[in-house]
Amino acid sequence: MKILVRGTNWIGDAVMSIPAMRELRRIFPDAHITLHTRSWADGLFRDASFIDELVTFDKAKWAIKDVYDNSQFLKGDAFDLAIIFPNSFESAITSFLSKVPRRIGYNKDLRGLLLTDPIAVPEWKDRKHEVFYYLNLIAETDRRVLGRDSVRLETPDSHIEISDERKEDARKKLRDSGADPKGPTVVFVAGSANSPEKRWPAENFASLAEGLASNFSANVVLLGSKDEKNVSEQISGLAAFPLIDLTGVTSLGEAAAILAVADLAISNDTGLAHVASAVGTPTVVVFGPTNPTTTRPYSDLAQVITGATTGEWPRVDDVADLAATILNGDVNDETAGYIS
Repeated sequence: MKILVRGTNWIGDAVMSIPAMRELRRIFPDAHITLHTRSWADGLFRDASFIDELVTFDKAKWAIKDVYDNSQFLKGDAFDLAIIFPNSFESAITSFLSKVPRRIGYNKDLRGLLLTDPIAVPEWKDRKHEVFYYLNLIAETDRRVLGRDSVRLETPDSHIEISDERKEDARKKLRDSGADPKGPTVVFVAGSANSPEKRWPAENFASLAEGLASNFSANVVLLGSKDEKNVSEQISGLAAFPLIDLTGVTSLGEAAAILAVADLAISNDTGLAHVASAVGTPTVVVFGPTNPTTTRPYSDLAQVITGATTGEWPRVDDVADLAATILNGDVNDETAGYIS
């Protein structure tokens, strides 16, 4: 069997869909699974063991061009089954025009007629973590295609494989950028390109950086997209010592590898927070006005810290104390998870 998976459109969603793809591989062990997704996702999935092929595309200026180009390209591969993670009309019509005979996705945005198996959005959608939304689609695939109910929902696994070669390249990039291998490396993800309201204030990051450098001789590295460069420049300007600013100069794959070799990541509620914990790095995720219940990184390595009351930012001292606990190796079952 040849299975086409249409990947998600955002970094955080891509990571949150990984448990679903792992389960898809488990229930179809002999299938040829192709992930069709945006080109930026190559850096996340190039080493993935749960897919056989990665087909990427760059988003065109016009959605109709994306639909035409992708459907014409995919049509020749004679897929038997398509699983469509995004809720968009465009992703459904692409699989329809690709002539995939079985097409499974959520019945949203008037696209039910384009799917052979339109799945109702579960009533718990806004109460449970997003990883279960994607896993539910695989569970429905298991029931409808194989007539079973075997999808495992208890311990979703979101980890991302990063090769040793990519990790070594990341270490070299850090050394070449001025990092001292004798000190721990702490990565700050201080932006959030699509939601400025999710940003912990720049002066807080700068103050935190000074404490980490003073108390741990830490290399503080700033990561993010080109659109977040202004935030990193603001933090660098406020800090009392030089930071290593790699914002906008790495691909997502390079950023993932840097996160994989870091000792700690401290991030706003944004895509790289999901990547950091998924590649195996302890991660502190700072939440203020947004609710972490459904979209926090789904990993025991990710710890959410919030303010004393709902909607408030946490204090710098509280984030610094949590960071110190992690860098000192004092994390245990009682300190892991939600911190408020």
